[in-house]
Amino acid sequence: MKIIVRDAPPRAVWTLEQAGIHPLLAQLYAARGVQDPLELDDALARLLPPVSMKGTAEAAQLLADAIQSDKKLCIVADYDCDGATACAVGLRGLRLLGARHVNYIVPDRVQDGYGLTAPISERVKASGADVLITVDNGIASFDGVARARALGLQVLVTDHHLPALRDGQVALPDANVIVNPNQPDCRFESKSIAGVGVMFYVLLALRAELRQRGVFDATNQPKLDALLPLVALGTVADVVKLDTNNRRLVAQGLKRVRAQALPAGLAALFVAASREARTATTFDFGFALGPRINAAGRLSDMTLGIECLLTDDAGRAQELAKALDAINRERRDIEGSMREQALVVAESLFADAAEAPPAICVFDANFHEGVVGIVASRIKDKFHRPTFVFASSGATGRGHELKGSGRSISGFHLRDALDLVAKRHPGVLMRFGGHAMAAGCTLNEDQLDTFEQGLNEVAQEWLDAATLTRRLDTDGALKPEYRRPDLVDTLHHEVWGQGFAAPTFSEELEVVSQRLVAEKHLSLKLKHRGEPVDGIWFGHTEPLPARVKLAFRLDVDSWRGERRVRFLVEAAELPAQP
Repeated sequence: MKIIVRDAPPRAVWTLEQAGIHPLLAQLYAARGVQDPLELDDALARLLPPVSMKGTAEAAQLLADAIQSDKKLCIVADYDCDGATACAVGLRGLRLLGARHVNYIVPDRVQDGYGLTAPISERVKASGADVLITVDNGIASFDGVARARALGLQVLVTDHHLPALRDGQVALPDANVIVNPNQPDCRFESKSIAGVGVMFYVLLALRAELRQRGVFDATNQPKLDALLPLVALGTVADVVKLDTNNRRLVAQGLKRVRAQALPAGLAALFVAASREARTATTFDFGFALGPRINAAGRLSDMTLGIECLLTDDAGRAQELAKALDAINRERRDIEGSMREQALVVAESLFADAAEAPPAICVFDANFHEGVVGIVASRIKDKFHRPTFVFASSGATGRGHELKGSGRSISGFHLRDALDLVAKRHPGVLMRFGGHAMAAGCTLNEDQLDTFEQGLNEVAQEWLDAATLTRRLDTDGALKPEYRRPDLVDTLHHEVWGQGFAAPTFSEELEVVSQRLVAEKHLSLKLKHRGEPVDGIWFGHTEPLPARVKLAFRLDVDSWRGERRVRFLVEAAELPAQP
């Protein structure tokens, strides 16, 4: 592990301080690329305008015509938290804007697979719909869109994923309208916006279109800001980069959650997760609420998650939140068992090889396909290698197929790696897709060895010693005057996440004493600048030397009514073993 200190440009720090920003926050923001105080203004008026996202005007016209003609609309969702929140935002927003007939279909992860397929288009048609709207999917659904159009459906694709490539050229499905900031010629600056954010922008454009048609004026138009708590949840849970625009969306959603202006389902999820909505943070969205929504799509039916986000009945919301919490507990149990088995396999790859493999592939016939992505992430974190975990498909008649989910490290574009494997080994991959850091694929079980060999070949070519060295970017030493509970509260209140990492400090500390807690956590008594401070390293059992460079986050612990700062250790930089 190499602990790195981020550079905080002095001029940017000074500029932010001159604007009245606390010196610590000024340092943290500057180190994350903020140069102008206006970037920290989270007012709704500063959101990027909907007209800058290609397709929003045409989508607004299509939807306005449909609403005024009393057509039936059907949303085709995805089975993760981004897809669920996008579906809920779409349904709530369209109803607010006058749609009387709008429902949804969410694919089954096992039986239907990902995206809009031809059979799903047929189900939409059979439901009596006139307009099919995808959320968080559809940009690569050529067959599904073609089938829908052949059946006479109008198709609006809203998505944020990268378009497919055919013969090296971007290819788009033949939808009536496509709204996706990553399609060619779209000048919308926030390319990392989540699927739920794209749907929110479509609704903003639709409201403007209806206002222009005289359906309502600026004084009596529906308040779409009520949807922002759902937008914030989906944005954080999908781990998209929190650029300036995404941070504004999340900040606005958090403000409403903290003010108790949130849907009944979200409120119930906070209770089920033993979290306080009044002090909600991005951590709550990413590690408490998001996993409970995702669990439904992994192990059960995402309809449960969507219904929880749609209901306005507090009692019904409580029932659904409890059901989601129970599914999430089951998911954790399955994940724990799978992780242990996967770790054994991964460790054997290192033990049996003359040199450490550049990539990891793990398969077990007992693995659950709904949890492979989480396990791949855990293995990747432990070994710092691109990792794929496979499970047998549970779909009827497809037991010979393996569903794989991969997670990567910086410097290794996973989707491009799959593309190269497919070109070098034609036929090995039945389907694949994804991004730089996460991707998925399907293959026949008898092709697993070929895939593993091909992936390792690409990793061997693309990765070097520097890339394979685990590194952790930190904010350097913590001044003792900043070790205060009120300042920690201020830090927790800010919007942190992917691409805008939560503050992590690092410096050499004295380890006064250490002991194991529950046989799996290291409890520490430390000295920071000569003053005692408690620390804990969750999931770590190896003892530390008397003096060691630690990377740590800040937390507040309460003891007998006194609030004290403690260090949550993330990593240690230990001397290399001879």
